[in-house]
Parts: sequence; C-alpha cells; structure tokens
Amino acid sequence: MTFDHDDKATPAEELREEDAGPIGQEFALEVEGAIALGDATRVHELVGGLHEADLGALLELLSHDARPRLVELMGADFDFTALMEVGDATREDILEELPVETLIEGMRDLESDDAVAILETLEPAEQAEVLEALPAQERVVLRRSLDYPEDSAGRLMQTTLVAAPPFWTAGRVLDFFRETDGESLPDSFFEVFVVDPGYHLLGTVFLDALVRAKPLARLDEIMQADRRRVKATEDAAEAARLFERYNLVSAPVVDESERLVGVLTIDDIVDVIQEQASDEILALGGVNPEEELTDNFWWIVRSRFTWLFIYMLAAFVTSSVLKTFQAQLEQMVALAVLGPMVAGQGGSSATQTMTVAVRSLATRELNRGNALKIIFRELAIGAVNGAAFGLVTGTVAASWFHNVGLGPVMALAMFTNLVCGAFGGVVVPLVCDRLKFDPAVSSGPFVTTITDVVGYSSFLTIASLWFHLN
Repeated sequence: MTFDHDDKATPAEELREEDAGPIGQEFALEVEGAIALGDATRVHELVGGLHEADLGALLELLSHDARPRLVELMGADFDFTALMEVGDATREDILEELPVETLIEGMRDLESDDAVAILETLEPAEQAEVLEALPAQERVVLRRSLDYPEDSAGRLMQTTLVAAPPFWTAGRVLDFFRETDGESLPDSFFEVFVVDPGYHLLGTVFLDALVRAKPLARLDEIMQADRRRVKATEDAAEAARLFERYNLVSAPVVDESERLVGVLTIDDIVDVIQEQASDEILALGGVNPEEELTDNFWWIVRSRFTWLFIYMLAAFVTSSVLKTFQAQLEQMVALAVLGPMVAGQGGSSATQTMTVAVRSLATRELNRGNALKIIFRELAIGAVNGAAFGLVTGTVAASWFHNVGLGPVMALAMFTNLVCGAFGGVVVPLVCDRLKFDPAVSSGPFVTTITDVVGYSSFLTIASLWFHLN
C-alpha cells in the first residue's frame, strides 16, 4: 500500500541534498550570496534549521569575511556550539572578528566545557572582558577551569552536574528532577553523584539503578562506591585511556582533596581520541600536529620546513656513506642499481616497526616492563623477513646481472638491514619516549637515517669484502 502526499522539500533542503554530504559547496555559495546581500531573512531560512555539526561544516566552507557576518545576521539564533565543530584556525578566525558583546551573548547558553574552549582562544584582555560581563557564579566556575593546565581533564569537564547527599531517597531525587527548572540540570546526564557536606565524592547512582530502586531506598544503599574517577589536573589523554579501558560513558572529576568539581562525558572523550589519533598520524609524517587545511599558507610552509631540513641533513649523511664507496660503485654499476633496493626495504621494515611502537607507546601497551620482550620479538620478525627477502633478492640479483657473486652479497645485506631496521624501529621510539621527546615526531628522521646508512654501508662493505676475497 502506498500513500501520496504533497510534502515537498524546501529550496534549502534541496540544495543540501544535492551533494553527497549534508552540506555541499552549492549550498554554501547560496548562503554566502545571502550574506553578501545582508539578507537576514534568507539566511535564517537557509541556516536556521541546521544541526550544530552541519552549521560547523558550513562555516568551514564559507570565506573569511562571510563567517563572522553569518553570526551577526543570525543574531541570537546562532548556536555558538557550532564553533566546537570547526578547526582551531577557523574558530580563531571567527572569534577575532566578532564584537565582544556578541561573544558574551553567545556564551551564556553554552556548557562550561564549550565556554572554556572559546575563552582559551581569546587574547587575555578580551578574555577578561568577557568573563567580567558574565554572572558571578558562571565567572567563578570558568576561571577555575581556566586555572587547570592546558589539555587537562579540568579544561575538558562540564561543571553542570547532579549531586545529592547520601541520605536522599530514590523517590526524592526523581521528584527533584520533576520540580527543578530545566536550566539547573545538564542537557543530558547519566548519573547522580553522591557527596558528603564537604562535596567529597562518595559514589555514583546511575539513572537505570535510580528508576529501578524502591522510592524509599537511600542513595548510599544503591550507589557504586568504587566508581572510576579522574583528577582535574590529569592529562585528557590519560582520561581517554580510562574511558577506553573500562568502557565508560561518563566519569566524575575530582580535585586533589577528592571533592567533586565536574564530569567528563563520552562526547568530549571522543574528540580527545580523534585529536590524538590525528596528531600521531601527522607527527609520523613530519607535519606539525596543529596544521589544518584552513591555516595560513606561509605558516604551513614554515612549519613543514623544519622537518624537511632535518630530513635533508639525514640525506647528506647517507650521501657521505655512498661517497666513501665511490670507487666500488664506479667499478660495478650493479652495486649502484641494487643499493637503493636494500636501503628501501630496510626503511619499509623500520617504518612498520616504528609505527607499531609509537602507537603502543601512545596507548601504554609498550612500557619498561615488556620493552625487552618486544625488542627481541621485532628482531626475530626482522630476521625471518630478512632471510626470506634475502633469498628472493639474492636470486633475482644474481640472475639479473649474470653474476653469481651478487646473490650472497644481496642476501646478507638484505638480512642485515631488515634486522637493523626492526631494531631501530622499536629502540628509537623507546629512547625518545625515555628522553621525554614525542616519539611520533622525533623517531622518523633518526630511523630513516639509520636504515639508509646501515643499508648502503652493509651492502657495499659486504660487496667489497666478497669480491676482494673472491
């Protein structure tokens, strides 16, 4: 059975659906045209119903001048939560152009963690001006959050939560929910925190346990006293590992005296995990983790130059090794042809090992307790692969150049370099981590240099000795 209906998509919906994603370039151009004309009514028609994530995607597509103008045309209807859905560079770009009065109005309805994210982007003078304009209670809470270290749980937590004394009953808490003004409760929450008069955390009652409990059951009878908690000064990445390990959806945040100061929720932790993964990938490629597609052209040039310069120095070291064996290379062209194969294969082996090691260090799977075991395991893997590839490349080299002597030379060199590559790939990140350098950022140039130098020098040294003895 089918039903006919006359519902038709609005022009704005048609524009959004034309692309594969919810926000496409054509829709962004339509919005930008309305902004250029200063047509607030049309802007509201197009943008008014967008989810905060889609509004963030739209802001990324708009031009530099159109972004703050969109905020102004939307007025009180602009959802400042959308600024949490854009990159840091785009957010700074918008905030720099907005009047302080607009910022103050927009921040009034934000969760504390989102408000902190915006405040920490502002210049100190502008930050102080915004804080002074906020209600005293909000100002105190936000200042306390800003006092915590950058990238700490204290900066990430929400301070709006539900707490109750241990003698309250389940029925009383549910009545409190019904009678309390919605603005006094978090937009969404999963638990009620049980605290003593000094606001020290005693335990947690999840909402499912609360609604199942008898109305007269006291909170201290149904609470979980061993609830996992996070220190406000703890690194956000460590908090994310806690969520991952214990499958948490939220966690209380306490200060040094175990007083409840906030709560972390899974949506905030997902952002931390994504940012951490992105940083690791960029760092492994020698790219500044703070780089974004919307960043200034010359800033990107400068940020990439440093690591390219380091790689160039490493290349000079490799070239100096080749210069040492210049005479041998001139005598046998085959050595010059086959050398890059040995070095390249060793580099690939080292990169595999290094990637696994860096990831394991980041997730704390690799530590002092199991480091030696992992090193020997990687050496064994390198040895097995080295023997296999040595046999294959040795056979191919001997057949290719019609020189039986190249077979054992190639095999020995390939075995040596894959073992050394595996060793360097795991040891270099461990050393960098021990010296308090970021292994993802620091390991690449060193591992590349080691595999290139060992690859060429082992291949050419073995070749020189072999042909000298034969």
